[in-house]
Amino acid sequence: MSLAISEAWKYQILTYPNPAVGCVVLDKNGKILSVAAHKKAGSLHAEPSAILMALCELSPDFLRNFLNAYNLKFNTDFSDIDCVELLEPNFTYDFILKNHQNLLKDAKAYVTLEPCSHHGKTPPCATLLSALKFKEVVIACSDENKIASGGAQILKNADISVKMGVCKTEANTLLEPFLSWQGGNFSFLKVAMSTNGVATGGLISNELSRAHMHLLRSVCDLLVVGGNTVRIDRPTLDTRLMGNQKSPNVLIYSKSQKFDKTIPLFGVKNRSVKISNELSNLDARLIMFEGAQSFLELAKARKLADVKWLLIYQSSEFKEGKNIELSLKTDPLFSLKFGGNTLWWARIR
Repeated sequence: MSLAISEAWKYQILTYPNPAVGCVVLDKNGKILSVAAHKKAGSLHAEPSAILMALCELSPDFLRNFLNAYNLKFNTDFSDIDCVELLEPNFTYDFILKNHQNLLKDAKAYVTLEPCSHHGKTPPCATLLSALKFKEVVIACSDENKIASGGAQILKNADISVKMGVCKTEANTLLEPFLSWQGGNFSFLKVAMSTNGVATGGLISNELSRAHMHLLRSVCDLLVVGGNTVRIDRPTLDTRLMGNQKSPNVLIYSKSQKFDKTIPLFGVKNRSVKISNELSNLDARLIMFEGAQSFLELAKARKLADVKWLLIYQSSEFKEGKNIELSLKTDPLFSLKFGGNTLWWARIR
């Protein structure tokens, strides 16, 4: 289950408005066949992703037949399933149902969230697990959403053994953003800093970290940035490193309404830019604050629109400049390497 949770963390927030979910599939002898996660809304859920990978691991013929059928159907030239988030979910789901040949009969799955029971943009995961005749499904936490819940009962009705509550605390932490934006809003603060704690003076994190951050921007409803940062750095705050996907609306937090409108962020298409000295009652479900010292101070004082989580990109390099000066206690939640950089998710105490 820890493997499933760690895999899901890699796509935290990127699945908005869906939850981050991970799944591990083992064969009937207990050998791990696949570790997968839901990567973005509208793409394959964690369970069919892991099942597809497991079937391809067990049978080169299944992999070849799937790729041939998929490329013919969608006029693509995929040579592997590494791009699982790009696969059309309904076609993939149906292909698995029709061609699994009972390869996963008596297999076992570990899932961080109760498999869904409803047919939304993607088919129900609980039904797929049942059709493939899994022997056991271990679930970290139940789905309290009335629309999607009921998967465990579907599995039990198919004589599949169901075990609930394994690593429940860790899985609930993984779900915190999802539960928050379902209830109204989730806000987090992103900070990029050098090894010695400098967070100003141009680029700090490497391109891999910046690409990940641009991907996060593409799913956020609102990006909040300080007025001084805008005036000094003249940023674009777009998603250009990810092929110019949707760029978020921007709120500039500033007492003064005067800004040079040639600053690139004002020229991004299909974007609303507002300037305000007020940070309460922000009308957005998913908000990313980008800043450092001043926003950290506001977050510590609980004056930053309910920000409870930090996302820190830490460079492996030292940098000249003023260090962040702040006493702030946090609880680390997850870390991930991006080349020489480290991504940290942490909760403010």
